Amino acid sequence: MSTSPSARSLRRRLPLLLLAAPGVVVLLAFQYYPLLGNVIAFKHYLPFLGIGESEWVGWQNFEVIVNGDHQFVTALTNTLIITLVQVLVVFPIPIALAIALTSLASERIKRIVQSVLYLPHFLSWVIVVGIFQQFLGGSGMLNNFLRSNGYDTFQIIGNADLFIPLLTSQLIWKDAGWATILFLAVLSQIDVQLYEASVVDGAGRARQLWHITLPALKSIAILLLILRLGDALSVGFEQIILQQPAVGLEASEVLDTYVYNNGIVGGNWSEAAAVGLVKGVVSVLLVLGANKVAHMFGEDGLYRS
Repeated sequence: MSTSPSARSLRRRLPLLLLAAPGVVVLLAFQYYPLLGNVIAFKHYLPFLGIGESEWVGWQNFEVIVNGDHQFVTALTNTLIITLVQVLVVFPIPIALAIALTSLASERIKRIVQSVLYLPHFLSWVIVVGIFQQFLGGSGMLNNFLRSNGYDTFQIIGNADLFIPLLTSQLIWKDAGWATILFLAVLSQIDVQLYEASVVDGAGRARQLWHITLPALKSIAILLLILRLGDALSVGFEQIILQQPAVGLEASEVLDTYVYNNGIVGGNWSEAAAVGLVKGVVSVLLVLGANKVAHMFGEDGLYRS
């Protein structure tokens, strides 16, 4: 008895499906199953009662968002400001680094520079924050140098007014080099004949950059921007929580630390879950909206409908 084409196709793919099965199980167990815990956003959750026995309160926990609780508004404002700064300042830097690296004539120097730029990515935020404190803290190298030479010191670590520039500089130092890899991969695929033809036509470096290099980077840049917008309301929990005691909540509270400080530390589990749930929904909507805009400009984005 002959088997159907679908059965033969399934049998042929069975080894691959079996190899993928453990990863799918882990994904379901640790990523999707915990999503059911979001139900505590609609309950007055008490750990000693459990999720099932906790009182159902409906939308009551979302009042902290609707009524504009001061701490929540502060966290939301700081989150949006930090996100805007990172998109405008941090996002273009890997593109500039990739273009600069491709212009280096010596492959040996290029590899050395790449290694130096990539290295900080593999350091944890604890180490990165510690390094910055050793250089810029009150007893750091910079202030010790200024004291020894009779100059006034600068309060950088612990200065609330400089907190966002400090976060931005730390993020650039840690991750800009790693993000450069993606843009370098795209630049390596550009046909060299395009540059040679442009030289024959009299185009200089600026015109080559504008008409050849940047258009080649457009697709990957839009894709990464969509992913960044999806993560817009998450601006580095570990990086911020490590430095929060030095500057205070007013300057450093963001949505992720708000959820931690009110949920884990303060015991307001349900309100923190409500804020986290809304944050997740908004992030999904941002991704879908940005992907739709990418389609309007003729780009594939994350997926094609």
